Amino acid sequence: MSASSHAKTPDARGFSFALQEDKGRLELHALHHPLFGPVCADWNLPEMKRRIGGGKKQLLARALGLNKKNGLRILDATGGLGRDAWTLAALGAQVTVVERNEVIFRLLQDAHRRAAEINSDIAQRLSLIHADARSVMKLDWDAIHLDPMFPHEGKTALPSKELQILRELCGDDSDAHALLADALPAASRVAVKRPLSAPCLANLKPKLALKATQMRYDIYLR
Repeated sequence: MSASSHAKTPDARGFSFALQEDKGRLELHALHHPLFGPVCADWNLPEMKRRIGGGKKQLLARALGLNKKNGLRILDATGGLGRDAWTLAALGAQVTVVERNEVIFRLLQDAHRRAAEINSDIAQRLSLIHADARSVMKLDWDAIHLDPMFPHEGKTALPSKELQILRELCGDDSDAHALLADALPAASRVAVKRPLSAPCLANLKPKLALKATQMRYDIYLR
């Protein structure tokens, strides 16, 4: 690894993280999980090409309405590692990703920089904002994408190592109910990604739901 590193001292829970650059790519290491591999945002992987290859008939594009209208202005208010946002931009949407965690935001910036070197057209349709998503809900969007993280209740298999690290770094999205409340008047369409058996966010019944084998999108229309 290169000398570029930003370490975080252990918190009260004993969690400790470091950002390190390896072969030109920024990686997040969970130092308290020495056997875990690093987490990074990388939109140049074959996995992303497969996602994009699904076209506008895939669940993500249909949930945001991209299969019906081109060039939608989409706010990804819970961007995570940016995979959904990059897919939407590759399918023609103008996507804004908002991320409030500084470490995750740096990973997104690094992914955007590297992806732009390969496909500048898609990169120009995706922008990043370091802020709380509720601060940009005052704008008028065509669609808003929400994929909040929720507590692991121990009733199912353990989450992936990547998801476990992100949850330990960022915590649970305890304000997701309030985020939905702010999103509804800010967009013509709000799509909320949920586990298939999970209750509706804020117990608010959607206009419709699009389902896959393990997840669904609850769709709210203005």
